[in-house]
Parts: sequence; structure tokens; C-alpha cells
Amino acid sequence: MGRKQPFMTAGAVLLFFGFGLLFLLLIGRFVFIQSVGEVQGKSLAEEAVQRYTKNTSLDSARGNILDRNGNVIAENTSSFKLIAVISEKASEYVEDKEMTARKLSEFIPMTEQEILARLNPERENTWQVEFGTAGSAISFSEKEEIDALELPGIDLIREQQRFYPNGVFASHLVGYSQLTQLDDGTYQSQGQLGIEKSYEEYLQGEDGTLTYESDIWGILLPEGNEEMIPPKHGSDVYLTLDKKIQTFLEDAMSTVQEEYNPKQMIAIVADPDTGAILAMSQRPTFHPQTREGINQTWHNFAIESAFEPGSTMKVFTLAAAIEEGAFHPNDKFQSGSLQIGPDRINDHNWGKGWGEITFLEGVQRSSNVAFGILARDYLGYESFRKYLDEFGFGKPTGIGLPGETTGKILYNYEVEKITTAFGQGTTLTPIQQIQAATAIANEGKMMKPYVVDRIVDGNTGEIVEETEPTVVGEPISSKTAKEVLDILETVVTAEEGTGNRYKLEGYSVAGKTGTAQIPDPGNGYLKGYDDFVYSFLGMAPKDDPKLIVYVAIQQPELDEEIYESGAVPVSMIFNPVMKNSLQYLNIKPNNLPKPKAVTVPNLEGENSENAKNKLIDLGIDVISVGTGTKVVQQVPIAGTKLLPGEKVILKLDGDTTVPDMTSWSLQDVMKFIKVSGIQLNSAGSGYVIRQSIAPGSTLSDSDILVVELEPPAVTFEKKNAPVEEDESEILDEEESEETLEAVAGT
Repeated sequence: MGRKQPFMTAGAVLLFFGFGLLFLLLIGRFVFIQSVGEVQGKSLAEEAVQRYTKNTSLDSARGNILDRNGNVIAENTSSFKLIAVISEKASEYVEDKEMTARKLSEFIPMTEQEILARLNPERENTWQVEFGTAGSAISFSEKEEIDALELPGIDLIREQQRFYPNGVFASHLVGYSQLTQLDDGTYQSQGQLGIEKSYEEYLQGEDGTLTYESDIWGILLPEGNEEMIPPKHGSDVYLTLDKKIQTFLEDAMSTVQEEYNPKQMIAIVADPDTGAILAMSQRPTFHPQTREGINQTWHNFAIESAFEPGSTMKVFTLAAAIEEGAFHPNDKFQSGSLQIGPDRINDHNWGKGWGEITFLEGVQRSSNVAFGILARDYLGYESFRKYLDEFGFGKPTGIGLPGETTGKILYNYEVEKITTAFGQGTTLTPIQQIQAATAIANEGKMMKPYVVDRIVDGNTGEIVEETEPTVVGEPISSKTAKEVLDILETVVTAEEGTGNRYKLEGYSVAGKTGTAQIPDPGNGYLKGYDDFVYSFLGMAPKDDPKLIVYVAIQQPELDEEIYESGAVPVSMIFNPVMKNSLQYLNIKPNNLPKPKAVTVPNLEGENSENAKNKLIDLGIDVISVGTGTKVVQQVPIAGTKLLPGEKVILKLDGDTTVPDMTSWSLQDVMKFIKVSGIQLNSAGSGYVIRQSIAPGSTLSDSDILVVELEPPAVTFEKKNAPVEEDESEILDEEESEETLEAVAGT
């Protein structure tokens, strides 16, 4: 025992010094780290910040696109994005990749092999993968279906999707946006066409960030620092489009597309007082949500397509001649053809013409020869060329949309100067014609067309930009503009006018038809029966135009056997769009025929059938009450002045019968009371909806008639209100019976 003690003491000493040295080394290391703050060249402070400081992106919203009244055209809506966790370090990840790829291929537009390639990325240590646009914009119902598969590692996270609630709706003007992969691998909605693209800097928002301190498990520390940079949402762009008018236009365009299948169509509705574009559509078009049809054309024909306008050009030649005092409507010329050097200009009826006619009739018949002579002999080539510039032809309008073309004025040779006067050779865009037409419809002031009304900050609601109507020229005087409108009205109303199809009940229309040939490179022009661009440029009401509508249709499939005119499909767009839009804007009709009052004859003592026929011939609504055949009393009395459609009550001999008074006014009911001699009680105001005595019943002197009246607007609302239960109508009838009984008792 004594010999072991020295060895134990020595061991203890060695341990003591060993641990002491280790302790000194640790202390030294700690002191060193404390002083320099680095380990292996890495800053501990930075490492701590990176490890325990979390950054979360706060999504911004893309701005909405709305019509001038605030109706949404494009907006963001919630959808879901598909992701797959593939790292084996995760608590749940994609284990069976083949099975997962097979099942997902049934829900997203990717093949099983394409999905499998995504699930097996080349980069190692990948935590999760996404599926691009194919795995985006997944609806809630689709999400539920995918969730029901219970695929390990598959998750759907909420994201913003662009939504176009109106479907095909000025699609090439509005454009579309889609998710685009950025350089950092994230996806962002970006405009690809139209307003969505050209106003990207306003519509696109800027994501915010939330920075906070957390523990090792990522849980927010109660006393930790946090910093938030809020997202900046995109601005809202309000267009000049009017949803209602645009819908009128889209519906009419679709009808013509289905019936006539033209190669192309373009139509524009504009406010001549401001230059605002209220509607714009074309065919072919596309659905901005699904992109169906986008492969047919990317071009907005209204601004990117220049073509020979045909006879709508004559509007501006006429205006120039009137402004220069060179148009004399009663002067005569020989129609048919006009020789210009080696070239011959023919009227559209194969050069036959209509003999010697006045220039006014030449306008009405759309004579090419008339306008050729007008430009050459009355207006003069140099003067006419000046007006082409004054009307803005050959220059962009500056409407604010990308890709605007200018067309080309062919004016080198005499024949080109002549053909330009009636719309051949020189090319224009539809939007140039709209701009020039504003001078005709707006007392000589030519307004710059525009499609963006205002831009509103998506965060503050303040107006960022607002478009003011801009006068870009005054090529003609107010007096000239009025005279042009008066003459263009005769194109529609005159028996020989080419615009007869464009008459509107209640509204006077001033306008010009156009039939333009289509160039056939190397062979002049196409020569088929319907190888033309048919168009109409119209303004209404004529005395103070509130709308300009331009319609052009290329090569519709017309029925040659019945000599169907190209004006038929054009009028199928112009007429309903112009009339419905004017009515929608509460523009009062200005040319309805005034009804003439008629004098009620003395019919007492006459046979009932003869009396009835006399009143029908006068346009009077006849109501006979009685079982006999002889008129014994009439209301109103003979000599009374009535308007067509008003009622005359004829009391016949025999027993007095009760007519069906539904929709009668109280005044008409009183006429019946006068001839029947019974008492009346009424409830409500407006027109009769129910009566207490059934139609066809025989009256007695003690009867009391009770009628319930209701304003037409209330009746309309009831008819169009959804019925939730079958008993609703029965309840209404019971309530009405109670009302009639209550009134009868008063």
C-alpha cells in the first residue's frame, strides 16, 4: 500500500497539469475569439444573424385594370401553386416519385416523364421543386382533388393569379399577363400584350419583407428585433372603355363571325367630344384567361394594321373640298369612268355609272369618278395634300399603345393622287380614321384618341396620372363640319344612297360606306366576289354626334347566288351597337315621327263590327263591353282628339261585361266606369296588375270594381327576381286578394 502512493500522486499531478493546460487553451481560445470575433475566417456575428434572423417576403398585388365606371376588366385572385419536397432530410418528402408523377399528370398539363424529371433535379441537396406555369394557377376545387390523393411531400401554397372576368373583351387592347420566371428562380406575373404590357411599370407592385429574430426552431423571439418593409401594390389603370358598350360590340362581332366567317374584323366606338375610345374589338381574338386563339394573331388591328380604306376616305376629301369652297353640290359631271393618262378610273358598278349626275348624287352613290374630278379640277392636288396632313394621315395618333403604324400616303403620280381621293392606294389605320372623324363630329376640332382615363395609386388611392382630352388640330371649320354631316346623312336617307342599311329608328345617322379592294401582290387586286374590305364610318345623332362607330370586315363569306351585299354583315354590327349604345347613354331619339292626333267619330247607334273597324283604321284601340251588337254609348265622346294607340270604350246593348284590364292605366279604367255606371276603388299607382271582378263576368248595378295598380319598374323587378320556393307565387296571390278585399271594404 505504501509503494502505490507515489504513483497515485504522480498521476494526479499529471492530470492536474493536463486539465490545467486544456483549460488554459480553452480560455485562450475564447479570449482570442472574443477579441477578433472570427472563427476560420468567418464572422461569428454575421453567422448568428444569418442563423437566427429570418426573412419573409410580403407579396405585393398587381394593379387592377378597370373600365371608366370602375367595372373590373383584369384583377388578381387567389389560386394555388404546386410544390414537391424531395429532400430526405424533411419529415415528409416524395418517396415514390414514379407513382407521384403518374398521379399528378392527371391534374396538371405536364406528362409523367416531365414531372419525373422535375422530381429528379441535377443539383444535389435540393430541398423542394416547383412545376413552373403548369403547376400554377390551380383552382380551389383542383387543390381539393390533389389533396385527396394524400401524396407525401406534395403541397399547394396560396398565390396570386390574374383573372379576366369578362372573357373575350377587347382582348388585344387589354392584353394579358402570366407568371414569368425571374433570374432568382422565383415567379412573377408580368404583362405580355396590350395594356398589361405597355403599363407594366404602373401595374407591377414591389414585394415587401419581414425580418425578425427567431430561436433555433424558427419561432419568433418575444424580445427579438423585427423590421418590416411593407409591399408596394401596383397602381390601378382605369381605361376609357365602357363595359356595357364593349359587351354590345363583342356580342355583335361574335354573331357576324359565326354567320359570315370573315378573315378579319375590326370595330371601334369613340366619343367625338373627347377622343375617348369606348369600345374596341377584332376578330380573330383570344381569351385572355386561357390564351385560346392567341396564336392566330398578336396584332391589334386598330393601331397596327394599315390598309386601303376605300370609300370612307371620301368623307375627308369631301370635307377638304367644302372647307376650300370647292364643293358645289348641284354641279354636274359625267359618271362612269375617268381617264388619267394610261389609267382608267371606274365607278364601282363596273364603270357603267349613272349618266350625268350632280356631285351631291355622286357622294350619295359613292362615285369614284366624282371624287377624282373633285380632287383634280375643284380642290387641286396641292391643296388636297395639305388636308391629308391636317387630318393626321401618315402620322401616328399617339394613342399610347405599342406598335402603332402610320400607313403610307401614295402621292407621287397623278393616278395616285386621284385614287387617294377615293380611298385606294394610300393606306390608313382604323384609329387614324377615328381621329380624323372627330373633326367632322366635333365642330372641326380633331381630338387625340386615348384608351387610359386615369391611373390610381394602389396604396394611397391618389390619382397618379389622368388623361385630359386633347385637341390635335382644326382641319376644318365648325360650319364645314355641319355641312359634311348634313351631306353624309343623305348617304343614309336618300333613295340612291349607298348607306340605306344603316338607318336607325329614332336616330339620324351621318356616315359613309366603304368597299376597298384587297391587293394581290404581283397581280393587282383580288377579283373574287367577296374579296373586299367592307366598312362603314358613322356618326349619330347627326346634329350633335355623341358616338363615332367604325366597322371594317374583310372577306366575309357572302351568298353570291342572291347577290348578298357586304353591307349586310357590317350593318349587323354597326346598327345594334350604335342604337343600343345611344339608348344606354340616355341620348334621346331625334327623328321619331310625331304621332298625329285623330278625331273620334260618332259611333252611337252603329253596328258594333262597323264601329270597331272604323276605329281600327284610325289606329285606335277598341274595347267592346256588352253582349249585344249595337253601340249605345262611347267614351270618349265624338269629336275628342286621341293619339293612335289610345283606348275607346264601346258599350253595346244587352248585358254589360267586364274586360280584362291588366296593364290598363287608371284613366282607361275610368272610361269603363263611366260606361258601366258601377263604383270603383283603386289601390296603388301605375298600371293594373289585378282586378276584383273576373274578365268576362256580367255586371250588376251593385257591383264594386277594385283594381290594384303597380309601377312598371316594380312589376319588372318582380318578374326577374329569383323564386326561392314554389309557394312564393301562391303567397303573392293570397296577399293580393287580401289587398283587394281591404280596398273593397273602404
